[in-house]
Amino acid sequence: MSDDSDKPQEIETTEKYEYIEDLPGVGPATAQKLRELGYHTVESLAMATIRELEPVGVSEKKAAQVIQAARTSIGVSFIRADQLLKQRQSVARLTTGSKALDKIVDGGLETQTITEFYGEYGCGKSQICHQLCVNVQLPIEQGGLNGGVLYIDTENTFRLERIVQMSNHLGLNPEEVVKNIIYAEAYTSDHQMFLLENADEIIKANNIKLIIVDSLTAHFRSEYMGREMLASRQQRLNKHMHKLTALARAFNAVAVVTNQVMAKPDQFFGDAIHPIGGNIVGHTSQTRIYLRRASHGPIRIARLVSSPYLPEGEEILKVTENGIEDVSEEEKATKSRGR
Repeated sequence: MSDDSDKPQEIETTEKYEYIEDLPGVGPATAQKLRELGYHTVESLAMATIRELEPVGVSEKKAAQVIQAARTSIGVSFIRADQLLKQRQSVARLTTGSKALDKIVDGGLETQTITEFYGEYGCGKSQICHQLCVNVQLPIEQGGLNGGVLYIDTENTFRLERIVQMSNHLGLNPEEVVKNIIYAEAYTSDHQMFLLENADEIIKANNIKLIIVDSLTAHFRSEYMGREMLASRQQRLNKHMHKLTALARAFNAVAVVTNQVMAKPDQFFGDAIHPIGGNIVGHTSQTRIYLRRASHGPIRIARLVSSPYLPEGEEILKVTENGIEDVSEEEKATKSRGR
């Protein structure tokens, strides 16, 4: 008779925990400390690490048990690839408003991942963010996600006037649209990180399906100056980006960040424009899109720079008072003749 005692035992449970107090080993005092750390929901705890729970004062073993219970509750575990295929069916896509731009990202921006838009001043990054705030509230059959928006603004670029214009163009009630946008202005990089670290409860309570940080790097760039502060800046950016990824995955939301750029005057070949944040931002942003002006006027060029599974591609679009729109064949022909 074979001995099964040495075989690994799978955790089988269908127990679903709604509040963090419901998790095994989490009493009122521990729950309060977890909330002070920014963990208000079971979903956010499922994406935590043992080290992140050290300030709570629990042992490593207890922290591991709490995290494991949270992960099991929301279905985070080892699975077969065929089961993963079924889970991937829950991934939704959000239209950008431009069929051309949607085309290069396989139908729209993907939930559970970070999409980064980078480019020079005036290239349309914030305009796309405004358009997404409206589009996410559209029905699924129209390319929306039937959800709300969490908008973290670091450069004071958010304008309700643009939301009203875009809403009217799509036939939506602007008063209803603005009710579904949760806005916060971040005044420092610490404040920016604090807002995101304490966003899980707001995301769950308001059916948030789009999280925007515009711009990701502005405060980090101005506060961490000099080569001697580079390592510290990158560590904090890394933590910030991983928190954003965790929230997007836990709540099946689209995460969008905009990024500033820098020029490399000593680069003589290729495009001398590079996004801020180096490899930290590059590795964490699953989809990177470079925006640039085509010329004077509303036309912009969007290039898919990197994606886990999509080829590089380039399309043109335009930014008008109605929002993000496709360029007509006549406008394309005019642009081609003007080259």
